[in-house]
Amino acid sequence: MQGKNVIDMHGIVKRYYVGQPNELEILHGIDLAVTEGEFISIVGESGSGKSTLMNMIGALDRPTEGTYLLNGQDISKMTDEQLSDIRNQQIGFVFQNFCLIPRMSAVRNVEIPLMYANLPAKKRRERAMELLDLVGMSDRANHKPNELSGGQNQRVAIARAMANDPEILLADEPTGALDSKTGHLVMDIFHRLHREQHKTIILITHSQELAQETQRMITISDGMIIGDRQKTGGETV
Repeated sequence: MQGKNVIDMHGIVKRYYVGQPNELEILHGIDLAVTEGEFISIVGESGSGKSTLMNMIGALDRPTEGTYLLNGQDISKMTDEQLSDIRNQQIGFVFQNFCLIPRMSAVRNVEIPLMYANLPAKKRRERAMELLDLVGMSDRANHKPNELSGGQNQRVAIARAMANDPEILLADEPTGALDSKTGHLVMDIFHRLHREQHKTIILITHSQELAQETQRMITISDGMIIGDRQKTGGETV
C-alpha cells in the first residue's frame, strides 16, 4: 500500500541575484514526491543542482518559485524560527565532512540537537549513548573527532542526525570523504535504519554505484530531473 507523501514539491525554481544582470537560475521547475519510508538517491554530477535541491528539501533555503509541502506543511509560509524547529525535529542531516565540533567528545556531539530540544541532561546522555550503541560507537563515546577515523566520525554524525528521532534522514555525499570499504559500512547503517526504523532516507550522491543500492534513483542534470527509476524485485526500472 502506498504511504503518504512526506515531501511534495511542485514547480520548484531557485534563482540567485534576482532582478540583477547576473541573475542565475539553478533549478528549473522541479517536481518531486517522496513517500513515507522510501530510500531514494538523488544523483548528479558536480554543478547539476543536486546540492541546491538538497538545501530546498532540508528547509535550509527557500525556493524562488513553486510550492514545497513537508508533511503537508507549506514551507514557504513559515518563519525562520519555524523552519529551524523543522530542521531540528523532522530532518536529520548527515554531511560529507561530518560537521562535528572538534573540542567535544562523540557523546557530547550527539547530545547537541537534544540540548536544543530542551531534554534534561540525564535523558540526553542516555539517548546519546543509545544512539552511539546503535552505530557501533559506544566504546568511543569519550573520544574527540581528531581521535577517531573518518568512518567512525561519520557513524557519530549519523547518531547525531538520529538524536530527535526525525522522520527523514538527508545524507549529502555521506561516503565522499571515506574509502570504499568504510563507505560500504556507512551505507549498511543507512540500510539498517531504513529496514528496522522505517526512516525516509534521501541520499545525495554523484556515485552511480551507491545510488544503485537505493530503492529509487532520481537523476538531476542542469537543474532538471531527467530520470526517476524505481527498483522492483531487485531490478531498477
